[in-house]
Amino acid sequence: MATARTKHLKRLRRLHRSARGWSVRAGLLTGATAVLVPYSGLGLPDAFWAAGAGGSIAIAIWRWIDYRAFRQLPVPEEPDPMLAGALAREKLVGLVQRLPAGKTALAEFDRQRESFRLRGLTVAEPWKRLDRASAMLSGLVGRLGPTAEAAVLDAAVAERSLRDLAQRTASVERAMGLGPAGESLRPAHAALAAQLEQGVTAYEQFVTAAAGCVAEDSATLGNLSDATAFLHGVAEGLADLRSTPNARPQPA
Repeated sequence: MATARTKHLKRLRRLHRSARGWSVRAGLLTGATAVLVPYSGLGLPDAFWAAGAGGSIAIAIWRWIDYRAFRQLPVPEEPDPMLAGALAREKLVGLVQRLPAGKTALAEFDRQRESFRLRGLTVAEPWKRLDRASAMLSGLVGRLGPTAEAAVLDAAVAERSLRDLAQRTASVERAMGLGPAGESLRPAHAALAAQLEQGVTAYEQFVTAAAGCVAEDSATLGNLSDATAFLHGVAEGLADLRSTPNARPQPA
C-alpha cells in the first residue's frame, strides 16, 4: 500500500521528469527554428516551427514553476508501522467482507485465532465447547420461529458474557505464572473457572433444548423454557460479575 510520503515523492519525480522533457523539446524546436528559418527563408512551415518552439518554451517554464512550487511543500513523514499495518488490515477486512461468505470466513478466522491464543490454558476446552454450541445454535435460529426470539437474544447476551469471562480467566491464569506472587491468584482463578464451566454447561443445555424444538419433539418445549430461564439467570450473574471487576469472585 502506497503511503502519503511515497505518493508525494513519486509526484515530485514525475513533475521533474516532465519539466526536463519539455525543456529538451523546447531546446530542439528552438534550435531547429534557428537553423531552418535563415536557411530557407521565412515561410508558412517556418511559422509552425516557431510556434512549436515558443509553445514548448512556455510549457517548460510552467512545468519548472510547478515542480519548484511542489518541492517547497513539506514531505509527509513515514507512517508508524503498527498504524500502517492496522490500516492495511482494515482495508483487507473490508474487501473480504464484500465477497460472498466473507463475513462468515472472517468470523471463523477470528475464532480460530482466539482458540490458538488460549491453547494450553484451562479455558481452552470450555472455549471450544462454547464455539461448537454457538455454531450449532446459528444453524437452528432460522428454524425456531418468532416465539423463540427472546430466548435467542438471552443466549446471545450469555455468549458474549461467557467469552468475556473466559478472557478474564485466561488473564488471571497467565498472571499466575509470574512466580510466587502469582500463587495468590489461584483461588480467584478457580472461582472464575467454575463460573465459566457452569455458564458453558447452561449454554449447551439451551442449545440442546433448541435442537429438540426444531425436531418438533413436544417434550422439549418445556425443556427449552427451563433452559432459557436457567441461561437467563447465568447471564445476569455474569453481568453482575463483569460490572464489579474489583470484587473477589465467589466459588459456585
